[in-house]
Amino acid sequence: MEVSGSSAFYSGLSSIQSGQNRVDAAAGKIASAATSQPSDALNDRLRAAEGNQQSNSASNMVEMAQGKFQVELGAKVAKASNEMLGTLIDTYA
Repeated sequence: MEVSGSSAFYSGLSSIQSGQNRVDAAAGKIASAATSQPSDALNDRLRAAEGNQQSNSASNMVEMAQGKFQVELGAKVAKASNEMLGTLIDTYA
């Protein structure tokens, strides 16, 4: 039996990387929104859009949580694939 690279293992690693990228992007958006200091001329326009900004912050927090779950699930897929490969090697060795 020929054993090549496990596509499930690489799918798990890809999921981990995608989840990390999702968390990084959402955290960057939250940090940039928190550190931006608007001028007095923009305050009136920003007050009108403040509800929208709060929903953006909430959606960024949701994105971070989704990224966390994506990383966790990717790690589980990679671990299960690794264990399965070890079982196959033990069985056929």
